[in-house]
Amino acid sequence: MNQQSLYLHIPFCASKCPYCDFYSIMRVARMPPLQEQFVARCVEILRGLGPWHTAYIGGGTPSVLAPDLLARLLGAIDCEGEFTIECNPTSVTPEFCEVIRQGGINRVSLGVQSAIPEERRALGRSGDLETITRAIHMLGLENLSLDVMLGLPGQTIESLTETLAFCAKHARHISAYLLKIEPGTPFAAHPPGKLPDEDAQAEFYLYACEWLEFHGFAQYEISNFAVPGYESRHNLNYWHCGEYFAIGPAAHGFTRGRRWHYERDLTAFLRGGAPVDDGPGGDFEERAMLALRLNEGFKLPSARMIEQARKLPGLVQVNGNCISLTREGFLLSNTIIGKLLGERRT
Repeated sequence: MNQQSLYLHIPFCASKCPYCDFYSIMRVARMPPLQEQFVARCVEILRGLGPWHTAYIGGGTPSVLAPDLLARLLGAIDCEGEFTIECNPTSVTPEFCEVIRQGGINRVSLGVQSAIPEERRALGRSGDLETITRAIHMLGLENLSLDVMLGLPGQTIESLTETLAFCAKHARHISAYLLKIEPGTPFAAHPPGKLPDEDAQAEFYLYACEWLEFHGFAQYEISNFAVPGYESRHNLNYWHCGEYFAIGPAAHGFTRGRRWHYERDLTAFLRGGAPVDDGPGGDFEERAMLALRLNEGFKLPSARMIEQARKLPGLVQVNGNCISLTREGFLLSNTIIGKLLGERRT
């Protein structure tokens, strides 16, 4: 499995954010037996695999793992390139930083979401700006990615600018994405007040794109911006329809031309449950759908796709044998990609 990417899902959280629908277990985040079983199962699966071209540890909240268990897990991952871990600012400690340094982590994705206290409280996020700043300084990594959320309850262009300025000061990569009310989340059951309408959401998104570009962060994907050279290689592999191995409950993989996933069930995973086959992957439509998330777009589309693209000025642009979405097109990406691919199926 040389040069494949690895995704490992840590299914533990100290608390659940009301907007999050990722699989995670709360209240047991610091229960040593369950964490020990989980790490042992992951190490068992990892035995004999690698080296990996890129590796990404997400969650959940990977930084809530006990330091000795995190060290054991990292020691089982042989990554030759970009090695990322997600973490929450409130769980970054000197011990955590030393463990990831010794374990070969060279990139961190830190959940900031907003630098504004009122917006953070609306999202159920713990930790203030001082806590976030202290975590950034403790991590001491040049290759740092910060998450920003757009369209928050009560958000204004002024407050968004403050958050973007804070993140641009400290990071080389920024993920900026619109808040989406996911089914089954607390926000779906009890939507927060002061949510912006679709026009305001579009304004926030376009403003963030322009602000980040002006300040040296080039957009390379719908929601991702980077100082040149700091794009996420791991995520680019996803969008280029590359294969990747996955470990952990709810984790999805793509190997040997087939897509598969583990059930959203920690108990089943610990008992040795096998992943579920999702069928073949990597066909024309899937490659097009993923590539059209990127600024570079999709090369070698069909003649019919090009014809359809020319009917969507301002949303889709055609450059020779390449189709790409504009920023305005990114706001309607699902609809537009459906139109382009639907044209091919007729």
